[in-house]
Amino acid sequence: MLSFVTKNRFLPVWLLGLCLLPALASATPPVGSDAFAQAVERLQVKSYKEREAAVAALISSQDERVKPVLEAMLNARLFYTKKDKITVIGIKTKDGFSITGVLDQKSLGNASKSQLKKIKVNNKLRRILRAGIAALTLSDPAPEVRLSAVKQMYGKLGNAGIQILTTHFETETDSKVREEIQTLLHIHDLSSDDRNTVLKAVAALSKSLHPEVRNKLELLKDSTDQEISAASGDALKHIQEQLAFYAKVKTAFFGLSLGSVLVLAAIGLAITFGVMGVINMAHGELIMLGAYTTYVIQQLMPQYIGMSLLVAIPAAFLVSGAVGILIERLVIRHLYGRPLETLLATFGISLILQQTVRTIFSPLNRSVETPQWMSGFLEINPALSLTYNRLYIILFCLLVFAVLFLVIKKTSLGLSVRAVSQNRAMARAMGIRASRVDALTFGLGSGIAGIAGVALSQITNVGPNMGQDYIIDSFMVVVFGGVGNLWGTLIGGFSLGIANKFMEPWAGAVLAKILVLVFIILFIQKRPRGLFPQKGRVN
Repeated sequence: MLSFVTKNRFLPVWLLGLCLLPALASATPPVGSDAFAQAVERLQVKSYKEREAAVAALISSQDERVKPVLEAMLNARLFYTKKDKITVIGIKTKDGFSITGVLDQKSLGNASKSQLKKIKVNNKLRRILRAGIAALTLSDPAPEVRLSAVKQMYGKLGNAGIQILTTHFETETDSKVREEIQTLLHIHDLSSDDRNTVLKAVAALSKSLHPEVRNKLELLKDSTDQEISAASGDALKHIQEQLAFYAKVKTAFFGLSLGSVLVLAAIGLAITFGVMGVINMAHGELIMLGAYTTYVIQQLMPQYIGMSLLVAIPAAFLVSGAVGILIERLVIRHLYGRPLETLLATFGISLILQQTVRTIFSPLNRSVETPQWMSGFLEINPALSLTYNRLYIILFCLLVFAVLFLVIKKTSLGLSVRAVSQNRAMARAMGIRASRVDALTFGLGSGIAGIAGVALSQITNVGPNMGQDYIIDSFMVVVFGGVGNLWGTLIGGFSLGIANKFMEPWAGAVLAKILVLVFIILFIQKRPRGLFPQKGRVN
């Protein structure tokens, strides 16, 4: 059978004849570049029927330049010069149109609107063009390209498109592409005059979550045929149940992402508060320093945005950790055993850090660019899409938790930290330098706060006050999970994040936070030491 080759795939010429309806009947050019040139020239005629025939001839020419020409024609970017009758693709610029020759694909410079004549299309020709482009795209060897081509046909199907999809379905090997094609064919069947065909299509589409399916079924629900109306109503009910389920999944995902932010913000505080008993009100500003470090690194590496984020993680840890050790050595070490004074002192430090940042970077918020590999979303189905930046933050939170857990459980520093947190006097008697452990612990907690700032810079603007938005939530997570307990911080952060997101739709963001706070107050009345209280001989 006569076929033409497109990217190593074969598409029968008779299929294109079906796609383009009567157009091929009047177009039987020879195969080759001459056929392409002749078809391009025929596009300049005023008759729409002649243009339809020219489009059919273009596709039959087997030329690799066909698809850009069809796309340009569909998007009203195909012209010919009035003087020389040269067919060109034009892109509008401030100087007029930047034109490229169709036959030689070379730039021909700029042209004014008066020098060009647009090759117009009507609705029928648009359908033929879409069918031709789809036919060429569906022959692509990459499944994701074919899937994208099928998705673009929603709401644009004509008889030509249906004939293309019906024939392509028989040879398609990718399951996702086949499923998408089948959905489109069933949507088309909903408009059939045969009630049995309509009922079969309704039954098949009862599991589809695509918006166009719901729109079509809504129309059929008012059908005069009671059986079709009832079937459409049942299908819509089933779809609504699925949508409600996936809405809860999406809410849980947003809750996990919020919980990840809370865990990252609180996990450093859990260490310092648990080991040293210090209420560090400057913890939010240490998070802010990590975010500003990310901004500075990105300014130093403007050509490597993706790499700059990876560089910012250790840099933020070192910057915030160093500032934390400095705070502990200069201020906090003189105030151990006086919690009210440490609270006031660290609050004063937080104000100093905020003003320092305002002086260096100005009070205006700074925007940190999201790397390409964190942009976009993962589409599970038409009703559920997960954004990559939040997905990466969840994974990053779990990674930081795992690394910190190993440090606490498997290193000498971790052993010293656990010893001091459980019984400071006994640890000193065993030769552990508690003051050194305090400094390193405060530096470790501060460094993790800096890492939290790196993550926060990807979902919010970086500003002098950003740390204040998370300090109260961080203390709530620490108290709820259990002071000094890493597992308690992880579970507490995720629990509060999910609870907050599930309450927001009916309570509002502010009231949801208030309800969470009330819950924690009532909870610590029953369990003052949190979900997972720290164990030791002396507390």
